[in-house]
Amino acid sequence: MWEELNRRSADVFVHPDSPPMAMLPGMPSPLLDFPFDTTRSAVHMVANGVMSRYTDMKVILSHAGGFLPYAAYRFAGVAMFNEGITSEQVSTDLRRFYFDTALSSTPAAMPSLLAFADPTHITFGSDFPFAPTSKEMTDMLDAADIDDTLRAGIDRKNAEALFPRLAG
Repeated sequence: MWEELNRRSADVFVHPDSPPMAMLPGMPSPLLDFPFDTTRSAVHMVANGVMSRYTDMKVILSHAGGFLPYAAYRFAGVAMFNEGITSEQVSTDLRRFYFDTALSSTPAAMPSLLAFADPTHITFGSDFPFAPTSKEMTDMLDAADIDDTLRAGIDRKNAEALFPRLAG
């Protein structure tokens, strides 16, 4: 599948689902398990060489990549357990991902995303109409202390670079 997506230079959007495990009581899966599922999927792709072998496709992770930006340096340790991959390659491959801001523009999450991600790899996302806090999250993004160039990139320009046929 990855080979074909790469051959087509596809833009791939990865959105989580509930992992095959029992939910914690009182914690709906979208609140806890979705960020975990996204993070696990991204690390799995990197550890198995998907991101280094298939460089013509672009992979967009929803929700700012789950916990990925926050724990990326920790995940570079995957190299110790996977022959043929270095921690530098893990870091490079993790930075190849694109990230949307859906449910992730909080004052705690955005600094991690901005410190980790290539600024041209961050796109607006809202999870509307499924997330009841979409407007609140968009308001936080609007209030974030980021420069005009970065804001324009997140709001539209980075997505136009991914999908040039929609620019204009």
